[in-house]
Amino acid sequence: MSNSATPVVVAKDLRQVYTIRRGVFRQPDHLQAVGGVTFTVLPGKTLAVVGESGCGKSTLARMVSLIETPTAGELHLNGVDVVHAPKAERHALRRAVQLVFQNPYGSLNPRKKIGAILEAPLEINTAQSAPECAEKARAMLALVGLRPEHYDRYPHMFSGGQRQRIAIARALMLKPSLIVADEPVSALDVSIQAQVLNLLADLQQELGLAYLFISHDLGVVRHIAHDVLVMYLGHAVEQGEKKTIFSHPLHPYTRALLASTPGIVGSGSSLPRTVLTGELPSPLNPPSGCVFSTRCPNATERCRVERPLLRDLAGRQVACHEAEQFTQTAALQH
Repeated sequence: MSNSATPVVVAKDLRQVYTIRRGVFRQPDHLQAVGGVTFTVLPGKTLAVVGESGCGKSTLARMVSLIETPTAGELHLNGVDVVHAPKAERHALRRAVQLVFQNPYGSLNPRKKIGAILEAPLEINTAQSAPECAEKARAMLALVGLRPEHYDRYPHMFSGGQRQRIAIARALMLKPSLIVADEPVSALDVSIQAQVLNLLADLQQELGLAYLFISHDLGVVRHIAHDVLVMYLGHAVEQGEKKTIFSHPLHPYTRALLASTPGIVGSGSSLPRTVLTGELPSPLNPPSGCVFSTRCPNATERCRVERPLLRDLAGRQVACHEAEQFTQTAALQH
């Protein structure tokens, strides 16, 4: 896919702030779940958003899938300004972005047959006849590797991997340009994970889909992503091409995540094993400087008082005052 293609998603300084009410006589607090994230997703490409629980990646997914409106920033979907679009246009845009959820056991209605589950998006959003809907549902089952007889079965009659295939099929019924996949394989056995990831890759190649892939599993990300966005406490700390970041991470948090992932260290990587210490700071009271400074082994006084901005360095963007030292270390190692 050419990089000159029109982006499916363009986000600029995207922010989400929640108001937390503490009682009648107390001032409300403000929780910044996403603190200014910028990225682009092209057709046929996958952007993986990674980080610990509480880093803001699921909030980012809800904004991109139009479930939540950003507090600030810009969000364009297929060239349309989502934030300022009229309500009717936003409703139409929701057809262009579909979700695949983490739990295939909870995302399908147990009282409906698979055929009815797949036909529902068409019945709600189009004027197609019942035979047309049924025909497209059967064709979609075949596309995701399921058999014709599965059309008349209920969700409880399938394995976890098969249910996730059904969930993917339902997401594709309206021919979206973007799939937001929030931990789509974390509830599956490892062997089944590989099958679902391969299916997603095949569908992307065949249909030209863009994926926003939310995950904490860097082994999965290495398999499916083209680009990686690393988040910590609502902020992007490093982002760029997967190959660049996996082979040569610069931010201490990225280095710690990669070094602690089985199968990445020990397979040609020179990263030392790093154990993150300390607790994740409260998003209600984030550090005044670098958000990672309270857990970073390389933090200086500057890190504690001055928040680093994303800057171009060694083929990616990184938010770290001390990133150059890791550039020099990598050069010596290679």
